[in-house]
Amino acid sequence: MLKEFKEFAMRGNVLDMAIGIIIGAAFGKIISSFVSDILMPPVGLLVGKVDFSSLFVDLSGNAHPTLAAAKAAGAATINYGVFLNTVLDFLIVAFAVFLLIRQINRMTREPEAAPVAPTTKTCPHCFSTIHLEATRCAHCTSAI
Repeated sequence: MLKEFKEFAMRGNVLDMAIGIIIGAAFGKIISSFVSDILMPPVGLLVGKVDFSSLFVDLSGNAHPTLAAAKAAGAATINYGVFLNTVLDFLIVAFAVFLLIRQINRMTREPEAAPVAPTTKTCPHCFSTIHLEATRCAHCTSAI
């Protein structure tokens, strides 16, 4: 059983998948940092000096100045700013994966075969298929 598991784990597909998952997780962290640290601050500045990660709705009815203060007080909150950042993370990752898959499909696509010249023709008398160089139909024996 241990030998079978080793063979399974060492197959190319399983190792490729594991490497892909590790790289994908690291890529996700890079995109999250890109969105929250580089992309959203200028967008927030353009919208009116808004920090999207601190946007929330306090469901407890109390007014808390920041999300951290609301969480420290144990208030129930809807963190829609963090949700917007996460949605943007997802869209960027999905678009990057789409571009990657698109390029892989272009590289692996088989070239279209060149058109093949016809090797047969139709007999004008009996409409049977005959060889292109035939001078007499094999079916009706008419001269072509």
